Amino acid sequence: MLWCIVLLLLLCSAAETEPVTVDCSELLMGQFMCPDPAKNHIDPKTQQLRGCTKQNRARVWCIAANEINCTETGNSTFTREMPCKWTNGYHLDTTLLLSVFLGMFGVDRFYLGYPGIGLLKLCTLGGMFLGQLIDIILIALQVVGPADGSAYVIPYYGAGISIVRSDNTTYRYCNQLYCMQQ
Repeated sequence: MLWCIVLLLLLCSAAETEPVTVDCSELLMGQFMCPDPAKNHIDPKTQQLRGCTKQNRARVWCIAANEINCTETGNSTFTREMPCKWTNGYHLDTTLLLSVFLGMFGVDRFYLGYPGIGLLKLCTLGGMFLGQLIDIILIALQVVGPADGSAYVIPYYGAGISIVRSDNTTYRYCNQLYCMQQ
């Protein structure tokens, strides 16, 4: 009896399966890994995914699970859009240092692209140092960012903040979901 079980296990483990060819854009989580760890996807200058656009999306190479081939490429790799933060070269640490040491002269606001507020801080000596203190806090919390709408350059595993905003459209959307559930 024991020999039959051992023989059955050997036969099952020796059977090889054919790879399945599927459309990899329809794969579920757990059936693929993005980004492919064999490829270097992080740009060292921006600390974000390479090719990040102003729409905060980047195309990266992914790898499907074992025995899955993609119709797009004929092998187990494919591309997929991933979220990222578009940066334009403004470093958080540089901005914080400018705000702490030269914020009373408005240099931090000039650096970020806000010349009007920078001039106001220059004329009032940082709003009698109260405006400088407020700016240090707002920049550290990443509430005040670059004027072009980009994100700060922060180390990839650094303290990045994702701000969730709510407006009337969000309220209506949630309200419709609530009504549909009832």
